[in-house]
Amino acid sequence: MEKTRTDAFPITMDSLERKETICIFGTGDFGRSLGFKMLQCGYSIVFGSRTPRMSSLLPNGADVLSYSEAAQKSDIIIITVHREHYNFLTELTEVLHGKILVDVSNNRKVNQYPESNAEYLAQLVPGAHVVKAFNTISAWALQSGALDASRQVFVCGNDRKAKQRVMDIVRGLGLTPLDKGSLMAASEIENYPLQLFPMWRFPFYLSAALCIFFFLYCVIRDVIYPYVNKNEDSTFRLAISIPNRVFPITALTLLALVYLPGVIAAILQLYRGTKYRRFPDWLDHWMLCRKQLGLMALGFACLHVLYALVIPIRFYVRWRIRNLTVTQSKLGYLTLILCTAHTLVYGGKRFLSPSILRWYLPAAYILALIIPCTVLVIKFILIMPCIDKTLTRIRQGWERNSKHSKSALNAKSDI
Repeated sequence: MEKTRTDAFPITMDSLERKETICIFGTGDFGRSLGFKMLQCGYSIVFGSRTPRMSSLLPNGADVLSYSEAAQKSDIIIITVHREHYNFLTELTEVLHGKILVDVSNNRKVNQYPESNAEYLAQLVPGAHVVKAFNTISAWALQSGALDASRQVFVCGNDRKAKQRVMDIVRGLGLTPLDKGSLMAASEIENYPLQLFPMWRFPFYLSAALCIFFFLYCVIRDVIYPYVNKNEDSTFRLAISIPNRVFPITALTLLALVYLPGVIAAILQLYRGTKYRRFPDWLDHWMLCRKQLGLMALGFACLHVLYALVIPIRFYVRWRIRNLTVTQSKLGYLTLILCTAHTLVYGGKRFLSPSILRWYLPAAYILALIIPCTVLVIKFILIMPCIDKTLTRIRQGWERNSKHSKSALNAKSDI
C-alpha cells in the first residue's frame, strides 16, 4: 500500500525561508500536527515510521522513511511515541549517537514511573542528548494556534547547546520557551499537564488572602470598634453589610493586579533596553495568571451583584456593580479607571477626615485604592509620547545596546 498524504492544509513553501531538517519519530495526531506546524514555519520535515508505506494523513511536503533512514536525515529527532514503545530505539543506538532526542511524552498519572520518561530515554540511548520539550502543547493547540498560557513550552536538558537548539525551534514556531534547567526537572514538567487547573492556584490563594484580610479589617472597624468604644452590638453586619463591602473591594484590587504586571514588564523593558531578556520567574508566572485573576475579579463582582439583589443596602450599590463587572477585555483599563473614580467619588471629603479613622485605621475602600491608583499613575507615565515611542520600538525588536539600534531608531529596521 502506497503512503498517502493529505492536502487539507495548504502550504506555500516557496514563500517561506527554508530552515534545518527536523526528524519526527511517530505519525500519530501529535506528530502530524507538530510536523504540519513546522512545515508552515519553514522547516523541512521527515517522518520516521515502522510502516512508512502505510502511513497516512501526513502533511503534504513531508517525507516518510523507516526509523533508521529518517534518523540519518537530521541531527534533531522528536520522539512522539509513548514510553512503552521506546524499546525500538535500542536498535538505533549507533545511528542516534550524538543526536538530539526531544522527548514530548506524558504519563496517565502523576509519578507513574520511578524516573521521568526523558531520563528513561537517556538511559536507553546513552550516546544521545535528550531534551524534554513540547509536552505541554496539545495537538489541537498546534493546529488552531496556541494562545495565552498554552504558548509556553517548558524545556529541560543536560546539554546546554542541545537545549538551546530546541529552544530556537520553539521560538521559530511562534511559541515561548522556558528553560527549566537540567533533565532532573523532567518529572515536574511531565506532571504539569496532569495537575488540575495549575494556573488557578496562585489566583485562588491570592483572592482568598485578600478576601480574608479585608473581611477581618472590616470586622475590626465596624464590629469590634463599636463594641469596645460604644458598647454597640454590630454583629448583624457580618452576614450582609461587611461581605457586600469586601466583595467589590476585592474585585477592584484583583482587577488592578491584572494590569500591574504589564506595567512592571514595561518598566523592565525600558530599563534593560531590550525585549529579548527573560522576565523574572515570579513576574512571568504572574503575567500568565492574568486571565485567571480577571475571572476571579468578575466572580467577586458577581457575588456583589447577588448580595445587592437580595438586600438593596444603599442606592450607590447599583453604580458600583456596573463598574466592576467588565474585566479582561479591550475596555479593561477603562473599567479600572471607572472603578477607581467611583471609589474616589464615594470617599469624597471623608478621605482626609479624622472622624473616619477607627483605632487609626482608615476605611477599607481607601486601602483598595492603593494598587489601582499606582497602576493608573504609572500607566499614564508610560503612555506619554516620549516614553511610549521608545517602549514601542523595544517591543518591535529594537535594542538599546545593539549595533542595529541606530537603524531601528531611524525607522529603517526590517523588524
